[in-house]
Amino acid sequence: SRELVRLHTHRTAEGMAGFVRRMDDTESLRLEDIADLRAYCYVVAGIVGEMLTELFLLHDEFDTADAAFLRARARCFGEGLQLVNILKDSASDREEGRTYLPPGVDREVVFDLARGDLSQAAAYVQALQDADAPRGVVEFCALPVLLAFATLERVEEEGAGAKLTRPEVFSITQAMTTTLDAGDALFPALREEREEA
Repeated sequence: SRELVRLHTHRTAEGMAGFVRRMDDTESLRLEDIADLRAYCYVVAGIVGEMLTELFLLHDEFDTADAAFLRARARCFGEGLQLVNILKDSASDREEGRTYLPPGVDREVVFDLARGDLSQAAAYVQALQDADAPRGVVEFCALPVLLAFATLERVEEEGAGAKLTRPEVFSITQAMTTTLDAGDALFPALREEREEA
């Protein structure tokens, strides 16, 4: 575990150093295009998804197919969550001199990218649940994905800065708990998709 954390922390630090070197005299970071945005999200969140996946695989029994499935989606898991945060916080980031949304890129392109990554994250969570991962691991991964889907929808409807209310967060958490208590799939369509494959 220690070696995995060290390795991935080192990768993140190296990646962030590259972005810090690009900052101008005002100490602001500006991402240039979609490829740049994806690279940034990978460094700050995709690597975390990869690290967590390796830790889950190290400590729990997964068959080879499940391990490969999780590894293939680990990056998108982290990146999707980061993209939602960037979209949600874009107005306040801009006020503070950070430009994570590349200029000239339609916001809908970033929303589509976030939706695609969150779909992969949902498949990741469903694979954990279907592989009988420990409940705490499933909950730890599922709740941020469920909240991210709801937040993305809210930000798309109301604009940057929109947030879920505390009662909404509580409701989403309770629905997740009820679903897991019943042994039902968190993302039933994704379970059916994997079963048919």
